[in-house]
Amino acid sequence: MGRPVVADTGGLLRALARRPDGAPAWPEYARALREASRVIVPSLVLAEVDYFLREHRPAMRTLIGELFDPETSYEFEPTTPADLARAMAIDEKFHSLELGLVDSLVATIAERRRVHRVLTIDRADFTALRVGERFQQRLEVVPQGANW
Repeated sequence: MGRPVVADTGGLLRALARRPDGAPAWPEYARALREASRVIVPSLVLAEVDYFLREHRPAMRTLIGELFDPETSYEFEPTTPADLARAMAIDEKFHSLELGLVDSLVATIAERRRVHRVLTIDRADFTALRVGERFQQRLEVVPQGANW
């Protein structure tokens, strides 16, 4: 079992995507999800995932069921007012990246939970930004070397 990871929307969607034959559409993302000891899903990421799965309700129902099943590696992470304030500070600090609220919140949750691995397709953004009191901590993007 690997280390924990904070899930971003694109990374989670790729990890869950299946081909018509049921095989993972993005095997490296599915493997990263499967191998993580914990998959922390911020509340705003869940809202974005729901938007993208609006025409695939069975998939969303399955995710919700797994997310709140204590037997899975998923952890739902509620957003606090302090998280929102910190996310806006990260968004401002790294304004040139045009992160937006959800990506800034993913970075905030990674910082607060001290889980510096992010499952994402936004490689450029998450490798460029830093977290921590002095913005000194890099984030590790997983899966590494993933094909887009």
